Amino acid sequence: MDGATDDVSQAIAGELQLMDPAVRASRERAGQLLDPEFVEVGGSGRRWTYEAMLAELPDHPGSSADAPCFEPSRMSGVLLAPGLVHLTFETMLGERRTRHSSIWRREDGTTAWRMYYHQATLVPPGVD
Repeated sequence: MDGATDDVSQAIAGELQLMDPAVRASRERAGQLLDPEFVEVGGSGRRWTYEAMLAELPDHPGSSADAPCFEPSRMSGVLLAPGLVHLTFETMLGERRTRHSSIWRREDGTTAWRMYYHQATLVPPGVD
């Protein structure tokens, strides 16, 4: 596996971990995957910061093993620059379909990839 493919694979692995209810319910585990400068624009239009996301993530949909979990599809990524990966994908959470774009970065001298930015857009019923 070449470096770019390996980097994209590691970012995808991190993204999938963030969809795991056990990770979402744990401030410590989720905090290891989110960059301290993390920002998200959610499907609701709300802007989330690192601290706000970690505080509320356990109560978000997809954070309980007893409720519907995220079902990702069409996940792909590209290495934008050394230490910077852009992922795009879709998820289903129950009947709710969402398109996602995230940027993962790795700080120089580390092996840990962290989500730096995330955008979610709800897909209305009937839209391809």
